[in-house]
Amino acid sequence: MLMRSVGLKVLKNKLSEYVRLAAGGETVLVTDRDRVVAELVPPRPDRSPLVADAKLAEAVRKGLITPARLPGGRVPPRKPVATFRELMQELDADREDR
Repeated sequence: MLMRSVGLKVLKNKLSEYVRLAAGGETVLVTDRDRVVAELVPPRPDRSPLVADAKLAEAVRKGLITPARLPGGRVPPRKPVATFRELMQELDADREDR
């Protein structure tokens, strides 16, 4: 496993470079006065590249939310709330008030 260290001042000035290194598989130790204070690590292989997916997955892992279980694993059919004609009549009625 590749690993390098960088001081806070250099990291601040070259953050993009060190983030690219971490994204490429390296671990970057962040130091402050020769003391390791943080690590930039590559994302786990099971981590989604989308932030929203990652946050949801983390909440599921922590037990904060439970994923929905659909019967048969299929999406339920859509059920319209109103017909198109009813919707247009209601829209026309709303517009008459203006």
